[in-house]
Amino acid sequence: MDDALLRFRDDEPHDEPAVTLDAFLGQSNATAVRLEAGEDARALLPQLGQLALVEVSFPTFRDGRGYSAARVLREAGYAGELRAAGDVLVDQLPLMRRCGFDSFAPEAPIDAVALRRSLDRYDYRYQAAADATPPVWKLRHG
Repeated sequence: MDDALLRFRDDEPHDEPAVTLDAFLGQSNATAVRLEAGEDARALLPQLGQLALVEVSFPTFRDGRGYSAARVLREAGYAGELRAAGDVLVDQLPLMRRCGFDSFAPEAPIDAVALRRSLDRYDYRYQAAADATPPVWKLRHG
């Protein structure tokens, strides 16, 4: 599958290796950080402006803590690349995009046809989220 389908940004991918959260907090020049499951995304809030990439680890598809990390970062105004990495499944991508993820590094290949079907499955959303998709009630009532 073409990797471009797993990136939903117009800018170039960030190619600097992501450092651990501890390493990032201990140095001032890194622009990419990796959050492991269970690490608090709020620790990054004071330095959001210097980050070009935050990679959030999904060690297993059943671990949803990364969704919360994405939402915290986007609601705080983080506009850089937010990448979900690890055990990311095709049916999770639409929900991850709603939380603010805009690039994906899955462990297993994702079929392009299955990805397109997953992303196009629903025409409307019922609640506001971190993405720019307006909820259906807003479309109906302005």
